[in-house]
Amino acid sequence: MSRYEQASHVFWRCQYHIVWTPKYRFRILKGKLGSDVYRCIHVYSEQLGCKVVELNVQIDHVHLVVKVPPKLSISSLMGALKGKIALKLFSKYPHLRKNKMWGNHFWQRGYFVDSVGVNEEIIRRYVRHQQKVEKQEQAKLALE
Repeated sequence: MSRYEQASHVFWRCQYHIVWTPKYRFRILKGKLGSDVYRCIHVYSEQLGCKVVELNVQIDHVHLVVKVPPKLSISSLMGALKGKIALKLFSKYPHLRKNKMWGNHFWQRGYFVDSVGVNEEIIRRYVRHQQKVEKQEQAKLALE
């Protein structure tokens, strides 16, 4: 199997590590809401022609490693993901809209993005095990 994707006139391998957070980094992406975010990312990414390689939804941020076709910009991908997911969550969980702090925005304005190159396996492992590392760090802080 080739490491590259193919379209009519292009061979490509555009892979990115993206991290973003809910507004005020609220620790809200847990339980059913976190599962919905996870599922929505898969569904909306596929609709845009992207392939999710790794995904980890933490309670206060999201890590995504994704293959993005060259015809789609990262800002377009993030605008679509964050926008569609926010609309879905606000309609499914109306109590979120009632909190005036949200101001009709579920996600923080910015995001982190890095292209994945030679260190692909390291980044994929980091995303996969992020939750385990974070729990260990919190346990250490609790003991101190």
